[in-house]
Amino acid sequence: MAGKVQERKARLRETLIDVTEAQIVSGGLGSIKARDIAKKAGCALGAIYTAFADINALVMAVNLRTFQKLGARVTAAVEQSKGETPNAQLIAMSKAYLGFAVDNTHLWRALFDLDMSVESAVPDWYMQALGQLFAHIEVPLVQLFPDLPADELDLMVRALFSSVHGIVLLGLQNRISAVPSDQIEMMIGQLLSQIG
Repeated sequence: MAGKVQERKARLRETLIDVTEAQIVSGGLGSIKARDIAKKAGCALGAIYTAFADINALVMAVNLRTFQKLGARVTAAVEQSKGETPNAQLIAMSKAYLGFAVDNTHLWRALFDLDMSVESAVPDWYMQALGQLFAHIEVPLVQLFPDLPADELDLMVRALFSSVHGIVLLGLQNRISAVPSDQIEMMIGQLLSQIG
């Protein structure tokens, strides 16, 4: 009996994740409403909270999927750029990151738009996924700066990620900024080719 209950709960969790992911894809993170999710999932509103602690936890489950897809895209770029210069490797990773953001804009935005800070309880998997992304960036930077102390290297990794992320974000938002959307890739390439 307990096995069937767990199986039903697992199916409900997957259905809720699927429905929430589809809602984020179509309307962005701001379109998430618990009642709508419950209706589309074919369950009572309260059933969401038997499967997840709250809506943020449900969105985090979607974000786990998104991080896995993003990680796979960046890892593929890393593999394809092996043997190239460190700058070319960084550019290949940034193109993969940009491509993912363009292809999955709402899901990508949900990774960063969810109300979360370093003071909040961030799941281990989230920090591991971010750490894997940073580890990819670190490899070519070590080649460019072999004598850089570990703490400075970590700061440089985060600075580069933040720079590329900011260029992508501003470019995709089509805000009045110095990032024309049709030149995002070129701007990132100019930045990364000058490192070292």
